[in-house]
Amino acid sequence: MDTVNGMRLFVRVVETGSFSKASAGLAITQPTATKHIAALERRLKARLFHRSTRGATPTEVGSAYYDKCKAILDQLDEADDLARLVQSRVRGTLRISTSVAFGRRVLTPLVLRFMALHPELAIDLSFDDRYVNLVEQGVDVALRMGRLADSQLGARHLGLNPWVLVAAPAYLERQGTPRAPKDLAGHGALIYSTVQGDDRWHFTRTAGSGGAGAGANVPGASARGRRDETVSVGVRGPLRSNNLSALLAAARAGMGIAALPRYVAHESLQARAVKPLLEAWALPSQEMHAVFPSPKLVPQKVSGFVAWLQGQFEGDWWARRW
Repeated sequence: MDTVNGMRLFVRVVETGSFSKASAGLAITQPTATKHIAALERRLKARLFHRSTRGATPTEVGSAYYDKCKAILDQLDEADDLARLVQSRVRGTLRISTSVAFGRRVLTPLVLRFMALHPELAIDLSFDDRYVNLVEQGVDVALRMGRLADSQLGARHLGLNPWVLVAAPAYLERQGTPRAPKDLAGHGALIYSTVQGDDRWHFTRTAGSGGAGAGANVPGASARGRRDETVSVGVRGPLRSNNLSALLAAARAGMGIAALPRYVAHESLQARAVKPLLEAWALPSQEMHAVFPSPKLVPQKVSGFVAWLQGQFEGDWWARRW
């Protein structure tokens, strides 16, 4: 008997108080049930039941083991239910909210694919870079970037949204290429006014990422335990905007250096309209979450959509042809 079925048998014996009842419920013989429980006790080197002519009651160890097994089995059952849910029919109207750039470049093609899988589903898709109150505006699910504040909302982690520093070749020919974060003080920054600290850009470099000997520049770095080097740089420049597409357009036009999400910059990087800068350093990645009004009694159309989304943001997801 495998581990999971062995747990189910053990839990069943505890709950029924009888080897015969437990074996009948699992369609096995009582001797088989007795044999497997005895093998489990030998493996754990602990007595799990007090046996008598009246039945079986768990020992102190058995009660503790029951609690753990029950929790594990409940989670397995929940996972099975979720898998069946994704395959089930999803219908009704699903109201989705997301930011403008992410919605246009990433979420729209994903939503169209999901609709093709569920033809009975209607979608109401809205784009807004401002915070949306899900309950007040009747939104079923929203896609949000960054750490979530403590709230009563339901949420599922989808993945990470990495950022990259870019500039046009013409700008770099004119102004020079920064080699380290401190060099940005002499450049024009194109500032996204809602993320990345506004007028301060934050960078991290893992010890050793800059090539041979890089770890020697990081206090406390060693072969056994490396520390990350972090730098925060004040920037200023000719353009500030809360619209990522406007900042990308300005960067392509050679107006300065922009910090952009990978999904925004990818096509321009592929076309060499802009070049990545300070590749040994990383800007902070944002967490991506699907959030919905309540973690309890989640409608099937929301659960199905969110579960499907959780498989879409793995690896270099920003480079896919959605």
